[in-house]
Amino acid sequence: MIKTTAKLIKKKELTKNVFSFHLECFEIANLAKAGQFINILVEGFTLRRPISICEITKNGLRIVFSVRGKGTKKMATWQEGKEIDILAPLGNGFSDSTEKDSILVVGGGLGVAPLLEVFKSNSKKIALLGFNKDEDVILKEDFKKYGKTIIYTQDGKNFEKGLVTKDLEKILEKENINKIKACGPEKMLDAIKSIANKRKIDCEISLEERMGCGFGACLCCQKILEKDNEKISFHVCKDGPVFVV
Repeated sequence: MIKTTAKLIKKKELTKNVFSFHLECFEIANLAKAGQFINILVEGFTLRRPISICEITKNGLRIVFSVRGKGTKKMATWQEGKEIDILAPLGNGFSDSTEKDSILVVGGGLGVAPLLEVFKSNSKKIALLGFNKDEDVILKEDFKKYGKTIIYTQDGKNFEKGLVTKDLEKILEKENINKIKACGPEKMLDAIKSIANKRKIDCEISLEERMGCGFGACLCCQKILEKDNEKISFHVCKDGPVFVV
């Protein structure tokens, strides 16, 4: 982890109140890993804002975030050229895969963003992306550029109708998947974990959680994880956000 300055070189509003920032920061690009996050200092706020890494580029990073409070609302007003104070990279990311692996990435809502770097870095893979409404869909073209992508929405006007886990077991059986990497709402992750454990498929999930410090000094993101019938206390920021389940 290092404290440094990144330059906002490209800004785009993907959907209402969801923004994509391309940040120029060469030193972080060489250190970052898919699944990690950065902590952004917003002027006027004591606590930094943790944002997942969406892509690692040659010159820096891409992040995608939604406006959820006063801090991210202020971030949404930043313009290209702004210098941003960041701590990065933070947390544990997804494990590396081999050429023999067949990967399934499953994302829900804003949880699709941390999976893009995973998806583009593997050769054999499928992406399942779930959203509430058709107008909530983000990063569709980004994922499709790198491989087979199936999108699910609750209204199903232009995409598959239903939950993102609807066809999960069928796809696992048909495609001979041996690794799952997922990020999204807890109920979605619980369902994926259950199916993966039943089929004895390696599974990693990235938890979405409010964070304070970003490196385990506070208790803001403390949670309990049950593994092998044992309850384990952990911090999402320091011990995760990616966990093997």
